[in-house]
Parts: sequence; C-alpha cells; structure tokens
Amino acid sequence: MEPISKVQGVIVPLDRSDVDTDQIIPKQFLKRIERTGYGPYAFFDWRYLADGTENPDFILNKPVYKGAPILVTGPNFGCGSSREHAVWALQEMGFKAIIAPSFADIFFNNCLKTGVLPVVLKAETVDKLMRMALDRPGTTATVDLEQCKVTADGIEETFQIDEFARYCLLNGLDEIGLTLLHNSEIEAYEARRPAFMPSIPEEDRKYY
Repeated sequence: MEPISKVQGVIVPLDRSDVDTDQIIPKQFLKRIERTGYGPYAFFDWRYLADGTENPDFILNKPVYKGAPILVTGPNFGCGSSREHAVWALQEMGFKAIIAPSFADIFFNNCLKTGVLPVVLKAETVDKLMRMALDRPGTTATVDLEQCKVTADGIEETFQIDEFARYCLLNGLDEIGLTLLHNSEIEAYEARRPAFMPSIPEEDRKYY
C-alpha cells in the first residue's frame, strides 16, 4: 500500500447520490481472479455506449479529468454490496481521495484498507466543491491527511478520521504490513516452538 500524506490535483465532480458498488464495478467483471485490471470497467454502464465507445456525456470521460486524483460526489457513496473490487477499480482510475457528505460503511472501510482516502465533509462544503468543479473544469484541490484539511479556491475545511486509520494511510500499512512490523517477534516465537508442533518449512517462508 502506498503512503498517503497529501493529495493534490484536479477535482472530478460526480454529482450523483447513492452511487452503489454495482455501478462502480458491475457484477460481470467480478469473475477476474486478480486484484488488478478493474480500472477500464469502472462505471461501465455510464462510461460506455452500447457499441463499446466512450459516452462523451459522462463526466469522467472528459479529457480534463483523465487521471485526476480527487473524486467529489454525493451522499451514501459506495452503498450496495461489499465488493472490494469497487475500491480497486477507482484506485486504478487514479483516484487517491474521495470526498462526499457520507459513505456506506463497508465501502469506507475498504478504502482505508486499500489505500484510498475517504473524506467526509459537510454537505454544503461538498456542494461548493462540486459547483466549483462543474463551473470551472480543471479546478484543483489539496487533501492534506497530516493536517486533516481540504483546501481549494476559497475553501478550507477540516475533516475527522480515525487516528489508527490515519496512521496506516500515512505509513502505507495494510493489515499484512502491520503484521510484518512484528516480524522479529513472530520469528522469535517460531524459534521457541517445540519441534513436534506444526510449523512452516523454511523454504516456504519466503511466500509469507
């Protein structure tokens, strides 16, 4: 997981409420066994026309938003199923921070575990950011995780985030990374285990 301290760049305004995970990454693409490769299918039903070409009217297809790192959207973002693939798809599109008035709980936690920063701001602040980005495509903002602050032209708003989640994001630590911080203690424990008890062969430990 890549560390996040500050996300700066163009704001993408997705002015929709209750965007569910089946819209973010439709079910037919969940057959992939890899964790990668979902970016091209994000928002598939909105993003592409029936002939497979990009829908020019869909906001994320506008050239100014290609690779933009900040998504601003409506309340209850990420509702629906618990599929982690939704976060993976958004991350592969280039999004590092998502700003909304509220998120579905499971989606919010999946963001934290994957390395995408979910930011909850007051609805009026989100609306200001949305209007600004819609009126002036290419508008930029800064999401500062160290100071827990979002700044844009004329906007400066603080946000709250669980301190442990903040620590993990700042240091690029997922659950595996957190476990590996204790690698020396794990190895010491393994060394103390009696030989007759099950253990991982030395040649296989490189996979863990």
